[in-house]
Formats: sequence, C-alpha cells, structure tokens
Amino acid sequence: MTGKTQTSNVTNKNDPRSINSRVFIGNLNTAIVKKADIEAIFAKYGKIVGCSVHKGYAFVQYLNEKNARSAVAGENSRIVAGQPLDINMAGEPKPYRPKSGTKRPLCALYG
Repeated sequence: MTGKTQTSNVTNKNDPRSINSRVFIGNLNTAIVKKADIEAIFAKYGKIVGCSVHKGYAFVQYLNEKNARSAVAGENSRIVAGQPLDINMAGEPKPYRPKSGTKRPLCALYG
C-alpha cells in the first residue's frame, strides 16, 4: 500500500450538477495510457474526484468547473503516447467537424 488515495471510477454522468466539472478526453491510446497516467497528467489542475477510462477515451471529474476548464485549456492537443488528445468539457460537445472529402448529413444542413 502506497498511502495514496485512489480516485473513484465513477464520473456520474447522471448527475446534472456535476456535468460542468467533467472533462472528456478523446483520441486516447488506452492500450498504453492507464488511469494512473491520466490522473497524473490532470491532477495539477485541481482535485480529481472521479476518473473513468474506456477504449479510446476517458472522463475526469473535478470538484468544480474552474478546475475542469483549466484542464481543457492546458491539455487540449497535448501529445500522449504518440497521439494528440482531443479534450473538451463533457457537457459542451464540440461542433460537428466533417472529415475532409465527406458530405455533411442532411440533418446538419436543415436541422
């Protein structure tokens, strides 16, 4: 036992009060990057109360919105395990960005 407290795996997507303090981390090489690595990168922005890692992405839950926004500003596009991270606030998805050479769906044009 190292004496270090472990962060919860729960980022509680169903709690509307905590959505503004949750960070989405996309384009994550989870074959190499583990939960402890994510916590080490993001802990400098504030107290992490939850961290959940999934295939290719993760969520980090902070105590408050200020910490989450600082993490997004400070870490977006950072190269980790050879890949640039795509980081944004979980409650504010990025706008639709089509890949070059693909057409936008009709719902994006008229919806």
